[in-house]
Amino acid sequence: MSSHQKGQLNKVSFAGLLITLGIIYGDIGTSPLYVMKAIIGSGLINEDTVLGGVSCIFWTLTLQTTIKYVYITLKADNHGEGGIFALYALVKRTKVKWLIVPAVIGGSALLADGIITPPISVSSAVEGLRTFYPDLNTVPIVISILFVLFYIQQFGTKLVGKFFAPMMLVWFSMLGILGSIQIAGHFEVFKAINPYYAIHLLSIHPEGFFVLGAVFLCTTGAEALYSDMGHCGRPNIRVSWIFVKSMLLLNYFGQAAYLIGHQNQTLASLGGEFGNPFYLIMADWFRPFGIAIATMAAVIASQAVISGSFTMINEAMRLNFWPKVKIKYPTELKGQIYIPSVNWLLFLGCVLVVLYFQVSTNMEAAYGLAIILCMMMTTSLLTYYMLIKRVNRLFILAIILTYLFIEVCFLIANMKKFGDGGNFTIAITAILIGLMTTWFKAKKISKSYTKIVKIDNYKKVLAELSADLSIPKYATHLVYMTNAGRADEIEEKVMFSILQKRPKRADIYWFVHVNILNEPYRSEYKVTEIIKDDLFRIDFHLGFREPTKINLMFKEVVRDMVKNGEVDITSRYESLNKNNIIGDFKFVLSEKFLSNDSEMRWHEKIIMNTYFAIKKLSLSEEKAFGLDSSSVKIEKFPMVLHAPEKIGLTRIP
Repeated sequence: MSSHQKGQLNKVSFAGLLITLGIIYGDIGTSPLYVMKAIIGSGLINEDTVLGGVSCIFWTLTLQTTIKYVYITLKADNHGEGGIFALYALVKRTKVKWLIVPAVIGGSALLADGIITPPISVSSAVEGLRTFYPDLNTVPIVISILFVLFYIQQFGTKLVGKFFAPMMLVWFSMLGILGSIQIAGHFEVFKAINPYYAIHLLSIHPEGFFVLGAVFLCTTGAEALYSDMGHCGRPNIRVSWIFVKSMLLLNYFGQAAYLIGHQNQTLASLGGEFGNPFYLIMADWFRPFGIAIATMAAVIASQAVISGSFTMINEAMRLNFWPKVKIKYPTELKGQIYIPSVNWLLFLGCVLVVLYFQVSTNMEAAYGLAIILCMMMTTSLLTYYMLIKRVNRLFILAIILTYLFIEVCFLIANMKKFGDGGNFTIAITAILIGLMTTWFKAKKISKSYTKIVKIDNYKKVLAELSADLSIPKYATHLVYMTNAGRADEIEEKVMFSILQKRPKRADIYWFVHVNILNEPYRSEYKVTEIIKDDLFRIDFHLGFREPTKINLMFKEVVRDMVKNGEVDITSRYESLNKNNIIGDFKFVLSEKFLSNDSEMRWHEKIIMNTYFAIKKLSLSEEKAFGLDSSSVKIEKFPMVLHAPEKIGLTRIP
């Protein structure tokens, strides 16, 4: 990221605050659509439930969202980037192996949440139409809106943010105004700030402790807020949160004031089958406008989760948690990415949710269980981050015990939803955990069976091969991608390819290594001359969010080397050399396949067979490295796991 871009993100500006409203707060900002409705449920409205519910909301937004996420967790930025994988990239330096567990579980849970957030937000908003048309089937409308939302993702969140930001300013202003109108003359509702009412509710509510499952819906967007930090910057998020939280609380307290005035009634008796206190506090003449604004805000709510999902998948690929997929960069800003395959998979998942659950009330049961798992995983990683930063250990202990207690309470309360729909998101989370774990384990197994050799042992034969005119020239410049971390080492299969798998004579050999760093934005390279004029190694050091465009980067490095007089890339063919024609470049990539000679343990067989099956669906190596297919040769190598030392043949006369 350029210093100019970093400066923009670290500076509070009106434009920055506006864009933050459009990108960051959609999820948490639309929670008033369904939280109070979920707390009240189908029972009679009474003062204890209303005051206790809004008290729980106030303290959840204060303790969980404000203190944990906006104040503490946003400090854990990886060069300006947030999210559970960015946090894992920071703490994995501690070499504590089990930290991969919370990273995978948390990442999977947040992605699963990305499938339920758009349907529940859009459905809650569109169902306001049923106050006018009770028999209206909202499912086709919801799916149509979701399609438009996912379709416009390809244009980037910069465009989306500019379009959505003014709309979110209108939305939050509307929340505050509607709430203030109800509060006027009923200021006694603010006594719910006293935590006594929250504690009292948990003891007298028919659902008891489990009402926290509904309360938790008010903070589900906090994790997406952290994941999207790289788009807007920490200062803009913190300042804008003051406005956002104020408007949210005004609306929640306004809904509470209205409900207290309608005790001993039900939401159904006040507004029909789909009675919702959010719409009930609106004047009849304003309700159509309110529904339209709420629908737009619900679309924006989905945006925060979708852009966060793109960010997470990009990071997951670099950390070897996810298969390589195509990434597009819709704008010149590095933080803006679009992943087509993830976008349309999320859309498909959202459509299935809408078709399966039909209405938002049913979706509420599926919502929250996965995200509380993600929050607990973030808390565990945050512990190690604070240890790295040498924060006072007593402070760490106090913070962790406080938030583990809060989050375990929310987890237990949300477990009640398991049989009513929570199992849906947990099933998706489990599938994603399986995919990430399989990919990571397979990469680890593959790496452990890759034999590395010293280049020094092959210098003489490579120099002689380059000058051996009896062997037809394979290419003027022959380039191999290598995973060997040290400049004096290379995979044995690379040497086998050059020397034995049809000897490949070239004028100059190049070994190219890509090192993905724990920080998001850095583009550096180092050149090592191994054999003068015959063999060079280039090491690219790239941030985990940098696009891997090896074709373009390699050309730029060679151009700089020619300019500095380090290498002559003119063709060595006499006729072409005479006319200063640049020599051809050929890239050779190796593709592994599982050998039939492997004798694997049962778990290795499952992992590797699944890995190779998924690999067929993922991006090819040449596309992943950004290479031109016309200049790439793919060579297949068998991967033998636990090869039998002796078969035991008997020779007969």
